[in-house]
Amino acid sequence: MTIPPNTFKRALEAGRLQIGLWSILSSHVTVEIIAGSGFDWLVLDTEHSPNELPMVYSQLQAAAAGGRAHPVVRVPWNDMVTLKRYLDIGVQSFLIPYVESAEEAADAVSYTCYPPHGVRGYSAAPRASGFGRIKDYPQLCEAELAVLVQVESRRGLDNIEEIAAVEGVTGCSSAPATLRRRWAMSAIPSTRRCRRRSRTPSPASAPAASRPASCRRTRRSPGATSNWAAASSPSAPTSASLARTSEQLAAKFKTNA
Repeated sequence: MTIPPNTFKRALEAGRLQIGLWSILSSHVTVEIIAGSGFDWLVLDTEHSPNELPMVYSQLQAAAAGGRAHPVVRVPWNDMVTLKRYLDIGVQSFLIPYVESAEEAADAVSYTCYPPHGVRGYSAAPRASGFGRIKDYPQLCEAELAVLVQVESRRGLDNIEEIAAVEGVTGCSSAPATLRRRWAMSAIPSTRRCRRRSRTPSPASAPAASRPASCRRTRRSPGATSNWAAASSPSAPTSASLARTSEQLAAKFKTNA
């Protein structure tokens, strides 16, 4: 048995556009359906959704059965124990919220790596290793892991270059809506400044390290840089999509009644 390739990470490295969907309904049935809908990736959210580890386990199984969409799990916090548990159930790509410094980004990377590169705890036969069937899993797994960090504060934006340069960080993602709200609540006179700061410049207009959403290939995958925001385009969350589609369906039946 071989370790599954991280198709999402490979596509980012190649600079290929990846279209995805945020799954916030905490349902394995929903994930199985949308995994086969043609999306390249699905974010399984555990930060702002009532989603827990056993539920995500089922959603990973459903994604594998349903189609080719690659699951990316947004964990609730940059926490060693949380990441260890999601790694053991087979998550290969992570979105880490509220990273504000290079030190916090380095911590996130270390939580995903076995010693000597990190502090991940060892388990003999987790799902990630095919229940022990993947030979040399501890030596191979890092090459297939993607660590994406979310920059959601003014301090994070000030440190974006240092964060993007951290070895092992696959990419950085700004959160414009969060930034606008956070800065507005901090008595900043206008949200224009936030919009300007959080907007991602085109690849031609800014060096990779200065882009709010830049990706760097790192120790795990040395090479050139790519742009996370340009390479990954999120569509509406599943809840919004379901709500709008059901509204349209109801309106259609009522119109034809």
